[in-house]
Amino acid sequence: MSIDSDPDADSTADESLASAVENLVHEPTQIHDGGVDLTVSAIYEVAGPGQLDFGGDELEDADLEPVPTELRAPDDEFGWWDLGGGQYVVQHNEFLGDLEEPLQLQPRNELLARGGSHPTVQVRSHLPLVPLSVADGGIQIKENARVSTLVR
Repeated sequence: MSIDSDPDADSTADESLASAVENLVHEPTQIHDGGVDLTVSAIYEVAGPGQLDFGGDELEDADLEPVPTELRAPDDEFGWWDLGGGQYVVQHNEFLGDLEEPLQLQPRNELLARGGSHPTVQVRSHLPLVPLSVADGGIQIKENARVSTLVR
């Protein structure tokens, strides 16, 4: 995987981190000194409860309903999610390959500044679906928006 980077920067760490992420939407935009930004591919509402028990024999996924996007203009290529305040679940476009060490998945500052948030979680072998909290005023998120950052 080639990376366009500043020749004065230490690109070894960036290349190592970037090589662990597959299916980047736009590599030059997503890879930077602070980590690798991840983009949203789907947003869901929890329509029915899941189950969690001690031993895992009764573990069941929650029922998730996709939140539809809307185009703002007929010739738009990507739609927008218009989310009211509440809880949602986010799925990323990207996937993790082989990791040498665990990484941290954290919300981007741009998401936080606009009233959205998701927990910071340690990831090892895959990117989980992550809960998204939206402030009462709501938020609009465009398909493929960068919502998270992977860092060491």
